Amino acid sequence: MAESRIRFRHLQAFLEVARQGSVARAADFLHVSAPAVTKTLRELEEALGVAVVERDGRGIRVTRLGEIFLGHAGSAITALKRGVDSVRQDGAVNRHPIRIGALPTVSAKVMPKAMSLFLEENTGAAIKIVTGENAVLLEQLRTGALDLVVGRLAAPENMTGFFFEHLYSEQVLFVVRAGHPLLEPGADIFARLDEYPVLMPTRESVIRPFVDRLFITNGMTAPATEIETVSDSFGRSFMRQSNAVWIISAGVVANEIASGAFVALPVDTEETKGPVGLTMRTDTAPSPAFTILLQTIREAARPDS
Repeated sequence: MAESRIRFRHLQAFLEVARQGSVARAADFLHVSAPAVTKTLRELEEALGVAVVERDGRGIRVTRLGEIFLGHAGSAITALKRGVDSVRQDGAVNRHPIRIGALPTVSAKVMPKAMSLFLEENTGAAIKIVTGENAVLLEQLRTGALDLVVGRLAAPENMTGFFFEHLYSEQVLFVVRAGHPLLEPGADIFARLDEYPVLMPTRESVIRPFVDRLFITNGMTAPATEIETVSDSFGRSFMRQSNAVWIISAGVVANEIASGAFVALPVDTEETKGPVGLTMRTDTAPSPAFTILLQTIREAARPDS
């Protein structure tokens, strides 16, 4: 039987190659040689009877059948790690951190409060928080590298195998520093937008299609000077020293707007409003600490928190 020939190392190598998109990078991460990774993948494909990866230029990509197997492989690795933790003598304290992927808007608005509430519970569980683009975080969730993603609801075709719990809705804002020329009364914002650099969400981000449609609706295709970024630290710094316009989710700049450092331009962005929430794998079996963490995130996301 094929399953009797598949070992942990086969799944581990496959997951890492899928995540890295490269045999060489996967080998570096796993601290083995590239030929060893290639041999392990061939053994896995022989056991399955199908190809799970294929060459894509200088890199590697997962085949369609490989994508189907990928979710199950990630589940198997996650289940094994949980099983090991459960039988350790000190298993009450999870040695592996709860791994959270958070979009910049959530990292700034929700997670600080959620972490404060979680630490008060004294679960003893370690936490790891990473940020990045929604597509990247969801892929890491799919392969088992993350346990939870907190961010915008992805497109339906990207939600296979996932469960989404809505927390709140949020829209995109056009933000400038206090005293910006576009804040002058009667300024035609879209007519003058080409005069300034515009910080845009990346093309892979969930909110980018909404922003592109907004430009088309207002008679523009794209800003003359466009800088794509997912870095909120760069955005804040660049805004303070320039006349840039930052198109960003409201939560990322909520504190700056509240303090008066940044101001939202009077642009109707209602159509960019979308759900923000918790995305988890449908096969997730939450530990007690993970369950407490989810509750603290829900509490931190409440409008009155």
